[in-house]
Order: sequence, then C-alpha cells, then structure tokens
Amino acid sequence: MDFAAPSLDLLATAVLILDERQIVRYLNPAAENLLGVSAYHALARPLSATLGECTDLVRVLDSALHEGVSFTEHDLTLHLLGQTLTLSATVTPLDTAPGSAVLELCAAGGSGRIARDEQVMSQTQASQTLLRQLAHEIRNPLGGIRGAAQLLEEELEESELKEYTQVIIQETNRLQSLLDRLLAPAKRPVVQAVNLHEVLERVRSLLMAEYPRLEIRRDYDISLPELEGDPEQLIQAVLNIARNGAQALEGSGRIVLKTRIARQVTLAMKRWKLALRVDVIDNGPGIPEEMRDQVFFPLISGREGGSGLGLTLAQTLVQRHEGAIYLDSQPGRTCFSIFLPIK
Repeated sequence: MDFAAPSLDLLATAVLILDERQIVRYLNPAAENLLGVSAYHALARPLSATLGECTDLVRVLDSALHEGVSFTEHDLTLHLLGQTLTLSATVTPLDTAPGSAVLELCAAGGSGRIARDEQVMSQTQASQTLLRQLAHEIRNPLGGIRGAAQLLEEELEESELKEYTQVIIQETNRLQSLLDRLLAPAKRPVVQAVNLHEVLERVRSLLMAEYPRLEIRRDYDISLPELEGDPEQLIQAVLNIARNGAQALEGSGRIVLKTRIARQVTLAMKRWKLALRVDVIDNGPGIPEEMRDQVFFPLISGREGGSGLGLTLAQTLVQRHEGAIYLDSQPGRTCFSIFLPIK
C-alpha cells in the first residue's frame, strides 16, 4: 500500500503513519520538527527507534488496533535528544490497511500538567484558607466547652456523672489536636542544605517502629546532590505519604522508597533544569478511581476514622518548597511521586 500522504504536509499537528509492524511509513514536517528527527532517518524504521521505548504509547497503539477504534492518551512522556517532551497522542486504525494506524502527536509543552498544577494549587489555597478560618472560629468556643467541662467535673467530685465530663474533655482535646494540625503548615520552611536520603532514612526508622511487620525497601540514587529545604517539614511530608500507604496495607505489606534525578521539569508553573524525585510505592489495594482527584483535598479520606489531613499537609509542605506531588494508582501498586527543585 502507498503510505504517502502529501495532504498531511501542511498540518501543524505532528502525524506519523505506521504499518502493521509499527514501522514508520510516513511523517509530516510537523512531526520532524516536534521530534527533532528527519524523515530520512525515521522512515522505514521501527517507531521505537524514533520515539524510544514508551510503554504507554505501545499500550494505546495496541488498544486502538485491538478495538478498531480511535484512542487518545494525554500526558505521555518521551525522552528525546536529552529532553523530556509531554505529549498527547491519538491513534486511529486505518481501515484500508489492517494493522496500520495514524499516530497524531500534540506537544502539551507542559501546558496540560501546568494547567492541572495551577488548578490544584488554587484549590489547595482556597481549601487551606477556608479551613484556617473555620479552625479559628471553632477554637474559641471549643476552649470554653473544655473549661466548662473541667469546672463541672470538679463540682461532681465522686459522682458517676464524671464519666460524661471525661468524654467531653477527651473529645475537645481530640478536636483541639485536629485544629492544631490544620494550622500547623503556616510555619515557613527553615531552609538549609538537606540530604534527601537522610530524610528518607528518618522516615524509614519511624515507620518501622510504628509498623514492625512492614517491609520497607530502598532504591536510592546515591549520586543525588543536596537540596535547599527544611528537613523537618520534608520528613513530615514524606512520612504522611508513607504512613498513608502503611495504613492502606494495614501494617503488613511492602513500601519502596525510591530516589532519582529528574531533568527539565515544570513545578508550580516554573521550569527547572534539575529536580529530585522521590517515589513512595506500596503494593496495597490502590486508591479508588473516583477518589484519585480528591485525595489531596482536606477532610477526604478513604479510611474509616481517617481525618483526611495527612496528604493535604504533605502537599502543602511540598508546595512550600516549590515542589509538587503526583499520584499514579492501580490495584497492587500506588505511587506518590514528590518532585523537589534543585535551585
């Protein structure tokens, strides 16, 4: 079959045509510009030789060809010529050539993730403002209730009714602790040079003490440089995420602490040449799909009795370091990725 498609040359969208063996049979000038490769070097070669190994793209291709319908995937990451591209890809099977497909690539330029980051930051700030206002409104009457219960307890002396005043005092103490946690992130980072692996080792020791049946593996890139940050706040952020995983595992399972370098990333709408990446991975049941967009919102918890503040505080603390947290979850593997810029 003739795969030439001169009418596609004028399109601003990058277009490639692949045969049944995923060999590139055509790519337009927009694809050459986007991918930084000439048609001379790309034609008649496997797609993987042009785009590198991208399991997500292969999955989209296989799904489209198997179902016989067009598939679109957003936020695909490709590493080309030492740079990272974030793309949206649409695969459309060719009816006239079974097994062949048209691949359209659109450079997100980080815009998709930036827009999502901007929305998350805006929602987080709005939620934090609302919660702080509520916390301040609740704190004063809560103190009055506790004080009145203590005075009443003194009057009751040995009465059996003291049991009820104890309930009031204990519950007000619990609510006071909750309010303190809501207000705690207001503290600005005490910036100093931080070894990220020392932070993770502290988290690991705390988790092992709290969950002795938990298996915690380390996968560290020991060549990582130090970063500027507040070690206590970073410990708290990672600990909140790791503890969330331990609770999902009910204290018995596996958590992996993994570190890597990330290049050319966009965090908090700023572009950074280098960032440190920390993955906290657990082999638990995963986060339900309907909750994945809400896990960082305050008071949202999938665990009975959970306050829904751990991940919210973790995100707030990471954002104070100009970083970001991303989530990838499916049954058997949940990964929270923390990105922290190297300034």
